[in-house]
Amino acid sequence: MKTVPDVPAAGEASLTFEESLKELEKIVQQLESPEVPLEAALALFEKGVALSDSCRSQLEAAETRVEILLKRNGRLQPAPFPSGSE
Repeated sequence: MKTVPDVPAAGEASLTFEESLKELEKIVQQLESPEVPLEAALALFEKGVALSDSCRSQLEAAETRVEILLKRNGRLQPAPFPSGSE
């Protein structure tokens, strides 16, 4: 029986975008295996959705930062970026 990889659940320490993407790739590989039992597949899928949401949020934050840089008088000028905790 295959085991579910250790992926931080919501509320645990955040992974970087790259770490999340690697974990997501591992989950996809495991889900493609016909040997994964249904309950394990559901747990993997749930973790994959959480990782996908995390990646999407990080990409949206990066996009916002780029937009802030590009919209300052048509010149690349850094602007204060509000953190997600505010």
